[in-house]
Amino acid sequence: MGFDIDKWYLRKLQGEIIVRYMGDITPDKITEILEVIESNLNLKKVNNQTRKKVYNVFVECIQNLFHHVDVPPDNTIKAGQRFGVIILARDNYFYRVSTGSFIHFSKVNTIRDRIDQINSLSDEELRSLYREILGNEGISFKGGGGLGMLDMVRKTGNKLEYSIYPHDKDFVFFAIDVYIS
Repeated sequence: MGFDIDKWYLRKLQGEIIVRYMGDITPDKITEILEVIESNLNLKKVNNQTRKKVYNVFVECIQNLFHHVDVPPDNTIKAGQRFGVIILARDNYFYRVSTGSFIHFSKVNTIRDRIDQINSLSDEELRSLYREILGNEGISFKGGGGLGMLDMVRKTGNKLEYSIYPHDKDFVFFAIDVYIS
């Protein structure tokens, strides 16, 4: 079986690539990537509102990678790595953040159902759910109790696009694209 991550990665390298990274997602690497993005967006004189959206969405995506990645027990990656892929690209009318990581098959339905639920909500329903989660103080030790994906859809006004690629009997490669107009 197996998933060809290199082919997927090459397909995602479209548009003007601002940041691309495939490897161990560490706190130092996250800091380095965020500095590159901030510098790049400032140099290109991107308007303040768009710059904030891009930066905030990118932070949410990279936090998801850091906190929710699983490591397949094969030779796909080095043992112990929080392996992930993250790409920030710009096209004429939008920015795209593409992420991907291996996750255990047992988590797929939960993640897919959560994204489908968020994607199905109206703007008002998104705001209401956001306030409800904040009011319940449902913040987990891994992050924000589901606020990350919800916040990305609220900030961008766009649905999350995802793909699931089988890797082996226990793991899939889960990829998400977020578009910022």
